[in-house]
Amino acid sequence: MSVDPSTSATPSDFIRDIVAADLAAGRHTSIVTRFPPEPNGYLHIGHAKSICLNFGIAREQNGRCNLRFDDTNPVKEDVEYVDSITADVRWLIQGWADHCLGVKPRGAKPETRTAADGRTDRLIGPAPVGAKDADCEAFFASDYFDALYEYALTLIRNGDAYVCDLSPKETDEYRGAPDRPGRESPFRNRSVAENLDLFQRMRAGEFPDGARSLRARIDMASPNVWLRDPLLYRIRHVAHHHAGDGWCIYPLYDYAHCLSDYLEGITHSICTLEFVDHRPLYDWILGRLNLPRPLPHQYEFAKLVPSYTLISKRRLLKLVEEGVVSGWDDPRLATLSGLRRRGVPAAALRRFVTSVGVTKYDSVTDIALFEHTVRDELNAASPRRLAVLKPIRVVLTNLAPGESVECRATNNPQAENPTTRPVPLTREVYIESDDFAEVPPPKYFRLKPGGEVRLKYACIIRLDEIIKDAEGRLIELRCTADLSTRAGQPNADRKVKGTIHWVSASHCVDAEVRLYDRLFTVPEPAAEEDFLKVLNARSLEKVSAKLESTLASAQPGECVQFERLGYFTPDAVESRPDRLVFNRTITLKDTWGAAGA
Repeated sequence: MSVDPSTSATPSDFIRDIVAADLAAGRHTSIVTRFPPEPNGYLHIGHAKSICLNFGIAREQNGRCNLRFDDTNPVKEDVEYVDSITADVRWLIQGWADHCLGVKPRGAKPETRTAADGRTDRLIGPAPVGAKDADCEAFFASDYFDALYEYALTLIRNGDAYVCDLSPKETDEYRGAPDRPGRESPFRNRSVAENLDLFQRMRAGEFPDGARSLRARIDMASPNVWLRDPLLYRIRHVAHHHAGDGWCIYPLYDYAHCLSDYLEGITHSICTLEFVDHRPLYDWILGRLNLPRPLPHQYEFAKLVPSYTLISKRRLLKLVEEGVVSGWDDPRLATLSGLRRRGVPAAALRRFVTSVGVTKYDSVTDIALFEHTVRDELNAASPRRLAVLKPIRVVLTNLAPGESVECRATNNPQAENPTTRPVPLTREVYIESDDFAEVPPPKYFRLKPGGEVRLKYACIIRLDEIIKDAEGRLIELRCTADLSTRAGQPNADRKVKGTIHWVSASHCVDAEVRLYDRLFTVPEPAAEEDFLKVLNARSLEKVSAKLESTLASAQPGECVQFERLGYFTPDAVESRPDRLVFNRTITLKDTWGAAGA
């Protein structure tokens, strides 16, 4: 296997071992995986693990990973989610595994083929190598509706499916529970002819929603509840976001998923652990249809659940609908669009989910591991700039109005060959309010009456006078700059205990800076009866900041380190040249444990 450039070691886990064994045994000559989200919400950090696992395996084995929308429930699905998921996947795999992305010719449907033994087969192939994006699209389960309908007719003809008139509530009651067997539907023994007639009339739109369903005939006494005559089709007179208004019956996920895998030639169908009990149904459906090609197999792994986050689409939707957050891409959410808007690099996210590993047991992953990975990635790559989030004006009284003294600041000390840029020191500068104390606590080494600090990259200054208005509010600090302590000057080596950052008042730009923090105050908000009661009231603070003027041209997705403060990026939604908005990606150090919620 090749090494993932986002990690320091080749990934190794039980699923990759299975893939390698299948190739060695000749069960497959090429590997095809898939990432199959339902377009009923935005992707979150948990999906990143599945994306990286499926695309990673395809990448390592020179295979393909199909992006497929399992869009069988039009009531909850929307083209907005299709677009957002497509953008998220492309962002996460860009430059890493995008060459493995499986897409199909736009509008392609499964082709019917005849196997050597005379059995008919259907297959939908990927787009040809070199096809342009404009001519291609992701795979959609809804593109297989005709094929799935024909497979359902085959199950009925074989006596493996029947039309049931029980209501949804009655169906649940008849199913029983894990500790007691179910009861057979009174409609279970309809003739093949009657079932075919009723199912075709369901397809034609003759019956209202919920009046009838198509169910598999398996075993109502099975200890596995999912094998107790599960639903295959239900009636829903709702237009579909991709298939249009041509259907009023829709397949259930378990039925459509395994057959979609088959139609696309998937070799390894990798799911999370909640689908372990569904696997016998997956195998049963494929096995009863007597399909001619090798069948896909399902394997399960533990999902990623980071602490201090929610990954339930239903609960994320509640946060959005109730206005707790600004939308699915709110930077406080663990959605991929939120993380991207916050400035998290795709490479850091890939490193994180790879470092967590692939196991068969559920657990909560400490979010601090994710934050450490993000810091490590940004520290190596981010340019440094000066910014003051809560400014105090400082007047350097020994510099004349309009006078400018050139200093040099390092762009990135982590670079192999660090470069510098000019930063002008002028009569008026801004410093952080936290870097001044009129009545300093013990061992305070920043600016205080009569005290000295070094302005980073510039010189040492001494506080001479504090200017306040009639109400006692601070207006400005008046200081003397010792220009002989600049780099290259006679007293450049003179030491003081405090060094603070600053920006020139005449060479800066205004910006709104949003200081994001964890959205919840407890490690497992999903375990709370009311997760809205454990929201972090300080998850967002907006400040009016002064930034080094070069930051006016920064672009969304470009992350910079505000020296001494953290990593920040322009907001992709609201920042514009006449109103700069920066989001804090992450602090320089983990202060959560010390500061608490």
